[in-house]
Amino acid sequence: MPGKTIGLVAAMPEEIRPLLRRAGKLRREHVSGFDLYRFAVGDRETALIQSGIGAEKAARATGILIDAVAPGMILNFGFAGAVLPGPRVGDVVMADRLLFFKERHFTEEPGLHRDLSGRLALLLETACRGKDFSFHRGTFVTTGEIVTKQRLAGLLPEGTGNPVLEMETAAVARTAARAAIPLVALRAVSDGAEEELGFTIGEITDHTMNISAAKLLRTIAGKPRIIPQLIRLARNSRIAGRNLAVALVALLENLPTA
Repeated sequence: MPGKTIGLVAAMPEEIRPLLRRAGKLRREHVSGFDLYRFAVGDRETALIQSGIGAEKAARATGILIDAVAPGMILNFGFAGAVLPGPRVGDVVMADRLLFFKERHFTEEPGLHRDLSGRLALLLETACRGKDFSFHRGTFVTTGEIVTKQRLAGLLPEGTGNPVLEMETAAVARTAARAAIPLVALRAVSDGAEEELGFTIGEITDHTMNISAAKLLRTIAGKPRIIPQLIRLARNSRIAGRNLAVALVALLENLPTA
């Protein structure tokens, strides 16, 4: 691995805030409409871009990150939902396979650096041992449409290991691959396989996939039954964010220099 700046891509403030609290001195920039944070973890120079939700934003943000800092590698991280029993809330999963789902079909996506992912997975298995969460290797399923876990589980290719559902990694991987930059992906589980969301992302975001307070309030007014779930998801997201930050710091502090 080149001894260059490490590029990080994550979608939401809730995903990046716990890491930034653990980082050293921060320098925040605004680059082409995105927030970019520069900081060091140990001796490793790091640049983190907050992409926002969804594949389109993730692709744009990754391209801007590449242009701004020319990273030696890219690490995409964030939250994900477990699709099948296995990883539990707060557990951390590293991608060893990447699928894109749209219109009932799965596409095997290139872009993950499998050798690097394997080496870093061994590092994290050791670093996470004895913690109050587990580390897994698994399949990231980036969805290009709104889909329930139950429906997705019934369509998964046979033998898909530890699948987790998210919305950005395939787009980050495609952009990194075009620039020939190694990519690894790490996510923490914010909702277990048994938790089927009582609302869709479209009911709480605007047309640009930003969380809309007005739409959220309207959705709550129309579906008051989701209030306990929202409270539970907020708590679980705090757990996922904390554990994800622990894993990220361990990874960044112990990255090989070559």
